[in-house]
Amino acid sequence: MSEPLVVVSVANGIGRLRLNRADKRNALNEEMSGQVLAAIQQLELDDNAVCIVIEGTDGAFCAGADMAEANAAYEAGQHRFNPSAYAAAAVGSATKPTLAAIDGPAYGAGALLACSTDIRIASDRARFRFPGSEYGLVVGAHALPSLVGGPIAKELIFTGRVVDAEEAARIGLVNRSVPAADFAATVDELAGQIAASSPLALEWSKRTINTAVTGGNALAVEQQADLLLRGGPDHKVRFGAATKRVTGR
Repeated sequence: MSEPLVVVSVANGIGRLRLNRADKRNALNEEMSGQVLAAIQQLELDDNAVCIVIEGTDGAFCAGADMAEANAAYEAGQHRFNPSAYAAAAVGSATKPTLAAIDGPAYGAGALLACSTDIRIASDRARFRFPGSEYGLVVGAHALPSLVGGPIAKELIFTGRVVDAEEAARIGLVNRSVPAADFAATVDELAGQIAASSPLALEWSKRTINTAVTGGNALAVEQQADLLLRGGPDHKVRFGAATKRVTGR
């Protein structure tokens, strides 16, 4: 039996979704995209997973869409939907915090998948490219402006040039870039810090921030969160424990 194209695991509050098509540098085909969607749905329903880490295999995050599969469909005269866009949309719609651990190339659909997460950590081996315009497509143009701003997004989309990890961190495409030797520990530490937080507070914080960056009424969402969470069981337990740590009583 062949290995699954997406491997899911949960430990210590951290759900992991690992792309597992190393021989194709984790290029997204239709089957793999379906497994990404199923994995996100599985982890969203798992109360033991407070946050979700999306990662590739050693030295490769995701090289993009499976071009051979797409071209074969075109040559057969088939109308082809975009499976990699569905995978990115599934990640982007997750209510739990998502973190992309990017070790190696994140090109095209892979770059879009990374941009669909809440937080991106890159090793110094990471590379990004948005080559859609070269192929006659629009890929990532909706996601990039909120990360790097309009002018830089236009440059990256219009030229399709490669962005290394250092530049990605400088322009805000990733939260941080770290040496490959420190990469796994950095991802684990950050994911662990998130997993230690209140799942309800994380969900509502994410909802509030997403509303703010899309121009919605984030204040109203935060006020709604306050009404729902303040004085609730989760808040009382956590606030009580924090008070004892600070005051000693």
